[in-house]
Amino acid sequence: MSAHYECRGDTFLYYNPMRFKTLLATITFAFLSITTAKADLSCPTTPDKQEHRAIELADSLSPLISFHPWTPLLLPEPHPSSIRLSETDFIEAAAQLGVEVATIKAVVLVEAGHSEKGFDEPGMPIINFDLSLFKKFSRAKGIKLSKFQKSHPAVFAPLNRKKYGGIQQAQYARLNSAMEIDSVIAYEATFWGMFQIGGFNWKKCGCSSVDEYVRLMSRSEHDQLELFVRFILSRKLEGYLQAKNWAGFALRYNGKQYAKRGYHKRLARAYRKYAAKQKS
Repeated sequence: MSAHYECRGDTFLYYNPMRFKTLLATITFAFLSITTAKADLSCPTTPDKQEHRAIELADSLSPLISFHPWTPLLLPEPHPSSIRLSETDFIEAAAQLGVEVATIKAVVLVEAGHSEKGFDEPGMPIINFDLSLFKKFSRAKGIKLSKFQKSHPAVFAPLNRKKYGGIQQAQYARLNSAMEIDSVIAYEATFWGMFQIGGFNWKKCGCSSVDEYVRLMSRSEHDQLELFVRFILSRKLEGYLQAKNWAGFALRYNGKQYAKRGYHKRLARAYRKYAAKQKS
C-alpha cells in the first residue's frame, strides 16, 4: 500500500500505512510485554512469541486505523503548496524545453517577483484578476455586467489592500466576487501562479477544463511548473527561449504591451543574474 494524501478543509494530511503498522506493532509489543510480565509464571511467553503476537495484532488492526478520524494527526505533513521547487525540478523542466535553468528562473523572477513563490498562502496561488478580460469574456457570453456593479462592488472597484489586508487578499476578494457572477469567466480572466499564465489558456496547458487547471495551479509549485512547460510547448515558444530572443518571447507570452513595460529587458537582466550564479 502506498502513501497518500487526504485533504480536510485547507489542510493536507499524509498517510504512510507501513509507518502506521510499525508504530502500531511497537505499541502493541510494549503492551503485551507488560501484560505478559503479570501473567502466570508457570506459562511463560518468550520475547519471540510476544513480538509475533504484536505483529499479528498490528496486521489485524491496520485496516481500521487507516480511516480512523484521529489517525492523520499522528503524522501531519505540510500542504503540497508549501513545498518549494527544487533544483532538480528546474533541471528536469529545462531539459524538456531544451533551455538553461537560468532561463526558466528568469521567467519566475519577472512574473512572480522577488519572492519567486507560486503561493501567497498554502492552497492560495499568486493571482492577478484582470477586470478588462473579465469584461471582454462576459460580453462574449452575453452577460451584462452593469446590473452587477452595485451587488458586486469588489469586482469593479480598484484593489483595496488596506481593506482586505494585502494585495493578494484584495485580488482574491475580486475573484471570489466575480465567481458569483460567472465562475468560468472569473477563472479564465485571472492569471495564475509563479508563471502568471492566464486561465483562458487552460487547453494549451493540457487540461480538460478550467476547473482542472485551477485545481492544479492551486496544488503545488511543481504542478505550476509542469503547466508552464506544457504551455510553452503547445505555443511553440521554446525556440525563443533557447535563442534568448527575449523580445520575441515577451511578445507572445506577455502581449503587445511588453515593450512599454520593459518586459524583455527585465527578462534579459534576470537571465544574466542566474546565469552568473550558475557559473560561480
